[in-house]
Amino acid sequence: MRYLLLLLSLTAQPVLAFQSQQQLDQFAEKTRLMFAVKSNFGPDQNKFSGEVVLQNNSSQSLSKGTAPWRIYFHSIRKINTTVSAGLELSHVQGDLHQITATKEFAGLAPGQTLRLEFNSAPWIVSYSDWMPRAFISSGKLKPAIFANTNTEDFSAFVEASTRPEQLLRFNQPTQDLYPVATPELRFAQHQQQQSASRQTAQWSVIPTVQQREDEDELTTVGAGWQLYHQGRLKQEASYLQQQLKLQFGLDLPLTSQPGPRQIQLITADDLPQAESYRLTVQSNQIQLSGADNAGGFYAVQSLLALLEKQGDSLQLPQTKISDWPRYRWRGMHYDMARNFHGKEVTLRLIEQMARYKLNKLHLHLTEDEGWRLEIPGLPELTEIGANRCFDLTEQQCLLTQLGTGPDKSGSGNGYYSTAEFIEILKYAAERHIEVIPEIDMPGHARAAVKAMQARYNRLKAQGKEEAARQFLLSDPDDKSVYLTVQNYNDNSVNVCLPSSYAFVDKVMYELQQMYRQAGLRLNTFHMGGDEVGAGSWTASPACASLIAEPENGVSGVADLKPYFVSKVAMLAANRQMALGGWEDGLMYDAKTPFNRAQFANPAVIANVWDNIWEWGVADRAYRLANAGYQVVLSHGTHLYFDHPYEAHPEERGYYWAARFTDLAKVFGYMPDHLYANADKTREGQPIYDLEALLGRELPKLEQPDNILGIQGQVWSETIRTAEQLEQLVYPRLLALAERAWYQAEWESDEPDPQARNADYQRFSLALVQQELPRLDAAGIALYLPPPGAVRQNGLLLANSAWDGLTIEYSTDKGQSWQPYTEAVKVPSGPVLLRSTAQGRQSRVTQLD
Repeated sequence: MRYLLLLLSLTAQPVLAFQSQQQLDQFAEKTRLMFAVKSNFGPDQNKFSGEVVLQNNSSQSLSKGTAPWRIYFHSIRKINTTVSAGLELSHVQGDLHQITATKEFAGLAPGQTLRLEFNSAPWIVSYSDWMPRAFISSGKLKPAIFANTNTEDFSAFVEASTRPEQLLRFNQPTQDLYPVATPELRFAQHQQQQSASRQTAQWSVIPTVQQREDEDELTTVGAGWQLYHQGRLKQEASYLQQQLKLQFGLDLPLTSQPGPRQIQLITADDLPQAESYRLTVQSNQIQLSGADNAGGFYAVQSLLALLEKQGDSLQLPQTKISDWPRYRWRGMHYDMARNFHGKEVTLRLIEQMARYKLNKLHLHLTEDEGWRLEIPGLPELTEIGANRCFDLTEQQCLLTQLGTGPDKSGSGNGYYSTAEFIEILKYAAERHIEVIPEIDMPGHARAAVKAMQARYNRLKAQGKEEAARQFLLSDPDDKSVYLTVQNYNDNSVNVCLPSSYAFVDKVMYELQQMYRQAGLRLNTFHMGGDEVGAGSWTASPACASLIAEPENGVSGVADLKPYFVSKVAMLAANRQMALGGWEDGLMYDAKTPFNRAQFANPAVIANVWDNIWEWGVADRAYRLANAGYQVVLSHGTHLYFDHPYEAHPEERGYYWAARFTDLAKVFGYMPDHLYANADKTREGQPIYDLEALLGRELPKLEQPDNILGIQGQVWSETIRTAEQLEQLVYPRLLALAERAWYQAEWESDEPDPQARNADYQRFSLALVQQELPRLDAAGIALYLPPPGAVRQNGLLLANSAWDGLTIEYSTDKGQSWQPYTEAVKVPSGPVLLRSTAQGRQSRVTQLD
């Protein structure tokens, strides 16, 4: 195989190194750097072949010269070291890679192009696996970003994949049974999902209410109406007053005296459970009765969903609703640690969670790629740990990752100040949302490890050796060799250092202080605990000393993680906090949870995420619940919103748990029938009998009360902007809310697909007609699915995944668009199609 192909022969002219910033900038501005997948169908099915392409359109030559240069780029796949024709491509850390010249490199003159081939594992079928902002450095010059990569438009730096070996993951005998989405395939899928019945979406409420009786009469709310509330519901009444004015322009006064023509917020003792409510609409009075303040708040949200503006007034049906939640934990997990998106994005997420009656916000505050919360007394955590840039010493910032580029002004950098975090806590509490902070460790902790190393170096240089070691998270003499799933070899907190636990307790204390300043109590500390690199601490002298002391109860390296978890749990228990962790952080192995009795915490909460059916670990939810843990179902196949909406290279997201997770899949998740969700393997093979697939009997759920509820997750490796984040979250968050609040009749061990499709059609119609306008008005970026289409006898037939979306088509390459309403004759040649709603468009799809 030729790893380097010079498309234009090298000339005899001399090649010069970059001698000035202007030369380096000009080279990066004019030279195109592109990525390409050559084939996923190599002899080793666990590897793919790809290329980095450099097209030198500048007037500068690339050479080794006297001032060495290096090209850096981001790839989510770890690329194997490649040396050819004088160039070396190698992995640096995480997703950061470099290309360097050896003495044998002849140079790349103006007008020349080179293609550097490489092999990597396992495969790439999505353009978002390639990151933007590749750059070149040379000596002491300021690094320069290749201009064509300084964008979020994949097409500018990723060559289009068109062949099967580029678009699919594997060839025979393990064939990829998830074909790339086309208009024809979508058309057939949409037809299967559609029901013959047609229902109106008017007056719908998402999530669906438990009991409802409508009358034929309408009630009009307008001038002369008032808002009355019992004393304890003042906050909920003020929220309703604010939303009526904000959403509908209706300003109703608050009153302390009950009477006619009022919206009344009261508490009631006869409601079935916490968070339940009753909403009664009569001709001259609307009564919202809550079992508690949260119930009153959810009654407010249902009322706002029913209101329609009619001139200067509002209308809604006369109705009686009795409603209560299916689960007490209705959560959303948000990873802003890998890529930070800012306070306002977080507040918008909280507002929409409240609208759809979600009540837990799991904030993933720390990661390998960033620490996102100011901690008083530890400034390095945010001065260094919250910023990525080009500093190989990592004394000013972390190594650049995930497409940030060489500058601190690049994407993904930033953090919440303590004041901002307190504001977020208050904002969430006013909407009856509990914020669960996660400080991920002992793995996934590189940002903290590097920040505390920088702190150590700063204080040691000042002669303060004892203070320098106070919060150190790494053993300077540790020679352990490991590589994590995310391709880091230095991200584990050393669990054998007393300073590591001093650090944990310091962070717990400061978090508690922030909650107290917000007028709240920190109930749960989430320690993460997942995906610790195998091999961590195996060559740490500090750990060898710990193991040598019998009183520590650590017999070997395998005992170190349980030792860490028990120590962190005790620190949390001493502060009267429950402990949260990802499932693998709370298990010795695939089948054995830690002994629940060893934890003094009031509760130990496990987020169960790994339900890759063929891996045989999808029973962990039941194993943990049966062992006494409180379980939050967080399954990757259905509830990871960073996965693509469909199998297409232009769709953003990872695809390790499922090839795609569309709205229908989230809507169809059945949390009370866990094994019945097993429909296909990751390769697309149908699963008819999960126990037969695994060759063993699966445990039954013996402690159903230990299933707290469900939670959606969004991880942000490929999400650099607020728009990208919200398009992946919305509208899947609404389907999550539907399943968290309401149990559908079709949910069972053998669900009725026709009943499910009819229910999904009802849901999607309400989504399009009522909820998309509300989301758009709130400034939320929305994802819209591309339409399906076929040609039949010269006619264009089109349909949509969501009932009610507008479809547009173009026969002149997008110069003009026409609305599609029924079968229409179109000329031969390509037809472009897109879905539209609220002035927004889906990705354009082409019918050939």
